Amino acid sequence: MSRFAASLVTAGAALLGAALPLQAQRGPSATASGLRPVVLDSALLSGYRWRNLGPDRGGRSIAVTGVRGRPQEAYFGAVGGGLWKTTDGGETWAPVTDGQITSASVGAVGVSESNPDVVYIGTGECEIRGNIMPGDGIYKSCEAGKTWVHLGLRQTQQIPNVAVDPRNPNVVFVAALGHPYGPNPERGIFRSTDGGTTWEPFSTLHDDPQFREWMGTVQDGTPDGPKLHSIIVEPRAGKHLYIGMSGGGVHETTDGGRSWKTLIQGMDVVEGFGFDPAKPTFHDPHCMRICATNPDRLYQQNHCGIYRLDRPSDTWLRIGRSMPKTVGDIGFPLVLHPRNDEVAWVFPMDGTQVWPRTSPGGKPAAYVTRNAGKTWQRLDAGLPKSQGWWTVKRQCMAADACDSLALYLGNSQGELWIGRDEGRRWSCIARHLPEIYAVETAALS
Repeated sequence: MSRFAASLVTAGAALLGAALPLQAQRGPSATASGLRPVVLDSALLSGYRWRNLGPDRGGRSIAVTGVRGRPQEAYFGAVGGGLWKTTDGGETWAPVTDGQITSASVGAVGVSESNPDVVYIGTGECEIRGNIMPGDGIYKSCEAGKTWVHLGLRQTQQIPNVAVDPRNPNVVFVAALGHPYGPNPERGIFRSTDGGTTWEPFSTLHDDPQFREWMGTVQDGTPDGPKLHSIIVEPRAGKHLYIGMSGGGVHETTDGGRSWKTLIQGMDVVEGFGFDPAKPTFHDPHCMRICATNPDRLYQQNHCGIYRLDRPSDTWLRIGRSMPKTVGDIGFPLVLHPRNDEVAWVFPMDGTQVWPRTSPGGKPAAYVTRNAGKTWQRLDAGLPKSQGWWTVKRQCMAADACDSLALYLGNSQGELWIGRDEGRRWSCIARHLPEIYAVETAALS
């Protein structure tokens, strides 16, 4: 089985025409400058056509997904170029939303596992930066991307996540950031049970008296305030969800959102500022995953460590304490083994007081645990031994599902790396890309 690892990054292409052998004809009189007007032969020009001379990649993409049961298909959303699709394992890509959606910025893609013809996209990029493009809500295709219909939530503006119930394509959840620089009501989690015809907010979460506190003061709106980045649907029960907010902690519902409870017990907060660990406001999960073979086990990469949760317990165990002290257990991405709930990989970032968010000492390395966090092993063979001042973001590390699986990561320097043999042997497979925001994999037969 071959591997298809797509670091999906887009840019505007330069459309350049060929040099034209223009014919100049002298008019009856010269201009005041002495130059004579040029008359173009329209018959000659009609034979020329614009063509794309590249670049064939660039810009940013933070939305990417494969399609279960269709190993050759995948989608990626560009933050300024709509949704693109491949049906040949990434050899070629084609835009599928041109002329059908009114926002060019795609922030999330969700494909139904039970009916892969059903595709949802959330518009508006969520990686807040100096310039961002807002969206205008949710779109849906029932023909694998051929046609699209707008489903509302127009004022959500930035949507980082769309989650489709794996058993029912009509049940879909949307994480909405809302207006990036001010308050608005279409913010938080929304659910539809009729394929997007109607939406309802999870009012118990929105109306929680602590909600304003989690979001900070009015001055603390995004980009400096909290961000809802993770929605996990428990695969055995569609009404059981987990959410993670970067500032706001982890929350759980078992009744489809009618009620919520916090899951922050055992999680640490930043020391030295008087933060109360009992308040969700001060908890900052960066990435949260559920084990495919054991949905009772979750892992979390947090601003304050690496954690594991084994249900029915409500207490997170900080398994990152067994990481080397010189490296620490702070970072962004987290990858789980698709067939073994004891195995997980992380990519630590510098956790000093300044917290520069780069590889400790400029020496990038992945770490793996094969015993659910009791011990960790450094995996750096082939990675730079110095001057590797990388940032690897929360969606920028993935694994394939092969028998001898490989890891893939993208970094802030525009490089895509593969870690063969479960990360034991690293090599760079693409350079000179823009900063990479997301990496996903799909297996090809």
